[in-house]
Amino acid sequence: MSKYNGLWEYIQKDGNAQIKLTFDQIKDVACTPIDHSFLNYKKELTEYGYQVDKISLKEKTVTFNRIN
Repeated sequence: MSKYNGLWEYIQKDGNAQIKLTFDQIKDVACTPIDHSFLNYKKELTEYGYQVDKISLKEKTVTFNRIN
């Protein structure tokens, strides 16, 4: 179990084709702030039917896309 499991489950339950969350929203859902380790953990998201599409440091957002 990783520190982002709560986030992966939240994204899976949302079910939209594309989901855009701010870093603050991710912190609230995952109960942990997004940090550099997110780049390693994001690989787990494919098990939930999604992938990370874009990480914007300028906007402080992450866009997730459902895998077809």
